[in-house]
Amino acid sequence: MTARPPRLIATDLDGTLVRSDGTISARTLAAVERVLRSGAELVFVTGRPPRKMDDIGLLFGSCGTAICSNGALVHDLGTRRPVAEYPIEPAILAEAALRLRAAVPEIGLAVEYATELAGDALYEPWEWDADVTLQRLPDAALLARPAPKLLGRHPRLTADQLLDLAAPHLGDILTVYHSNGLRLVEAVAKGVSKAAALTRLAAERGLSAADVVAFGDMPNDLPMLSWSGRSYGVANAHPRVLGAVDQVIDGNDDDGVAKILEQLFPIASSPTG
Repeated sequence: MTARPPRLIATDLDGTLVRSDGTISARTLAAVERVLRSGAELVFVTGRPPRKMDDIGLLFGSCGTAICSNGALVHDLGTRRPVAEYPIEPAILAEAALRLRAAVPEIGLAVEYATELAGDALYEPWEWDADVTLQRLPDAALLARPAPKLLGRHPRLTADQLLDLAAPHLGDILTVYHSNGLRLVEAVAKGVSKAAALTRLAAERGLSAADVVAFGDMPNDLPMLSWSGRSYGVANAHPRVLGAVDQVIDGNDDDGVAKILEQLFPIASSPTG
């Protein structure tokens, strides 16, 4: 533990701060309140698109900034408006679709925007997509707009298997990863990541990596966890995360993040300067 509380807390949501049943515990809410009372900032850094952030904004007072879509969109929780966007350009989307379909037969593709989701005839929606109408589009329309994120879902292959197949074919033009979605591989523009967006946000506030503590659970969190001054992985995290963080903490269903925040921000903490 550092003598001085960190000035910025960056945390993933699903699998990290959010419990397996989709809830956030009262203990976690209270711990976040400690952070905010101290004068430090908390930033949600997530693979979720902005359309999936309304419940988080309501729980935490609709204040602050969220880094969404794995860094492709920076979102203001209060105004529900974008702060910054780093999309995949149409020509790259088209090339990526061509390569991905050749490398992984039977894969269905979709593009995800801040509030919309569009897919080809093979893309299989799942319960995560229940809040949005999936638009079925031909490639000429599907790949014609800049998009924050490209998705690929397979009828059988796991997320790890899909990443192993897709990354060698797309890694030179996109940032390819997975966040443990069911049979899902994801990609954002080259150079875009949770870490890149967090680095920019910290710099805008005059902060460095040493001022930042980060929490995560999936491989797409690794760049952020590696960059931050101190990194924590929840016990339920992907094996690659468990082997890379400074400290493994209790799982998301056991309030692991809250317990660390309580240690970092004791009740008597005074506001940071």
